[in-house]
Order: sequence, then structure tokens, then C-alpha cells
Amino acid sequence: MRSDKQMSLRLALTALAIASFANAADTSYFVYFGTYTKGVSKGVEVAKFDAKTGKLSAPETAAEAKNPSFVAIHPNHKYLYAVGEEGQGGTVSAFKIDPSNGKLTLLNSASSRGSSPCHVSVDKTGKFLLVANYTSGSAAVYALKDDGSIGESTGFQQHAGSGPDKRRQQGPHAHSINLSPDNRFAIVADLGLDKVFVYRFDAANGTILPNEPPATTVMPGGGPRHFAFHPNKKFAYVINEMGSKVTAFTWDAAGGKLAEVQSISTLPSDFTGSSTTAEVQVHPSGKFVYGSNRGHDSIAAFKVDQKTGKLSYIGNFSSKGKTPRNFGIDPSGKWMIAANQDSDNVVVYKIDTKSGKLTPTGQEYKVGSPVCVKFMAAAK
Repeated sequence: MRSDKQMSLRLALTALAIASFANAADTSYFVYFGTYTKGVSKGVEVAKFDAKTGKLSAPETAAEAKNPSFVAIHPNHKYLYAVGEEGQGGTVSAFKIDPSNGKLTLLNSASSRGSSPCHVSVDKTGKFLLVANYTSGSAAVYALKDDGSIGESTGFQQHAGSGPDKRRQQGPHAHSINLSPDNRFAIVADLGLDKVFVYRFDAANGTILPNEPPATTVMPGGGPRHFAFHPNKKFAYVINEMGSKVTAFTWDAAGGKLAEVQSISTLPSDFTGSSTTAEVQVHPSGKFVYGSNRGHDSIAAFKVDQKTGKLSYIGNFSSKGKTPRNFGIDPSGKWMIAANQDSDNVVVYKIDTKSGKLTPTGQEYKVGSPVCVKFMAAAK
């Protein structure tokens, strides 16, 4: 087993390699869109993005795949991983990235060890892949081989129980899985149980084991969905799909503990319709948090109190489409791309880095049922 000192050195070298790659790429990025393939899309889509001008090229198919709804990129930028969101027999697939055009070549696929896998991430060392299975309510870990392909499963956790909403929370529904900044914990938001689980992640062996305490409970019937850490590593945020609220936490990195400090609505006070949330992200500066509303069809913006992590409402900005499932903020923090699942379009926004407000740039492209948006630095 590697020592803590060896693991710290590996993480430092990985971070240095990523930083060097990003510097070499300057402001040129590939943008990947995970999609559902029941309509227009054939799989994972890719476009080019210039962070100097905010110009996005027309997306095109990077690789054909069935319902690759959520994707993750390897720290070395050579590989991309996508879930295959199927009811029974869900899969996760590995692709090799062509650095010249962003196109993908399938390496292999593996069972997700559950049904309807909906979220995937890669640990900071690039040695393990983590997957959340929505319908079956489980989390799985896989070893990654040197060639980027998916190896054997090294860890698994099955959730159990139910929530107060008998229609949506009849059982566990793991909706996201994220690594802590220090790579020591895996956080799983479970919509069906109103819990955010914290697992101890062994970056040497790829195992996940319950932390103490094993989970934090959020608002009853809220349905925690996606999760994001603040850049200062002291705060974290979960967006509650059914409750349309963002819950702010303080994060104890030493013990892997979350403590709730606030829950705030993502909707304007005069809204009376039906809406659910999807994505939450923290701006690279740490000054703002954004969340998507499906029904109200908007992106909610909040200002972060840097001392407490609490949020104050800035406003809601139209997604320029129907059902904004996900969005991505480019690494410079100047631009956002929103993905509208039910209107088959993606929209580019300019971010005011002083106020956090969003302004549409007028760029809009057709992408069939877009679900996920990921930026990756492109080599010159």
C-alpha cells in the first residue's frame, strides 16, 4: 500500500501536469455534451470554444453511444468516460480523445453494477472511476488501466431505505458522486433518501467505506441531486431537485463532515408554477453559486459570503430554452454554456465577474437532449 507521502506526491505531480497542459492550451477548449439518444442526438457531442471571444463552434458527434447522459474527463485529458443510462443493465464506457479534433474512440465498456447510472467522476490520481446508479441507489468504483480502459470494480455501496415522497422516494436514488478536494472522501447525494453520504475513499485500493457519521440529512422530501465544493475547500453545496433549494454546508476536511448552514430557494418569490432543479456549480472565483431550474427554465445566481459560505440571491436568468438540465462554466469564469434538454439547444452566456449576472451572447446551437456540459483544454 502506498504511503500518505507517496500519495501526496502523486497528487502534486498530477496537478502540475494538468496546470502545464492548461497553460499550453491557452484559451482553446473542447466542450463535450452528454445527451439522451432517444431523438436527434447519436451520442456524445463535441464543439470547440475560444475563451477569449466566447465563440462556440457548431457541435458534432464525437462518438456514437446510447444515452451517454453524463461524462467525465481524465485528469491527463487523454480519456473521457460516459455512463450509459439504461433502466436495467446500465453501463459505463471509456473513450480515447483525439487531441486534434476532440473526437472519441471507444476503448471498452463495463457494467455499472446497477440500473440507470446518471453520474460519473474520476479521482484526482486518475487511477479510479466512480459511478452513481440512480434507480438502484448504489455507488461503484472501478480501477482504470494505464491505457485508459476500465478495469475491475474495486468498491461498491448499496443504499437502502425510502423518503416521505411516495412517488419519487420509494427507494434510494444515488444521483451524483464527487471526490473531495484532497481525494480522501467520496460524496454521494441520494435523492430518494434525502441524504448526502460521505464515504472514505482509499486512493491506493479504490475502496469506499462509510465515514462517521455516514451521512447528512437535508430537508424532508427535498431530493438532494448534485453537489459542488467551494474552491476554498471550506464550503460545499447540494441542490435539492424536488425542494428547489440549494443547501449550503461547511466542510470539515479533516473528518469529512458536512454541517448545514442554510437552505435557500432557487426560484423567485412570486413563482407559483411547478419546477425542479438539476445542476449546481460554484464559480471558479468562489464568489458565486449557480443552479438550474426546470419548469421555471432559468439559471439562479447567488453571491457567496466568503466568511460563512451562506448565499444571497442575485436573480434568475432565462435559460433560453426548455428544461435546463445542466450547464458548464469555462475555467476563466467568463462564460457559461447552458444545456436545455427538452428544447434540444445549448446557449452561451457572458458572466459578469463582478456581479455574477448572466447575459446571453446570442449564440445558440442545436444539440439533441443535452444533459451534461464539460470543458477540456485543447492542445495547440
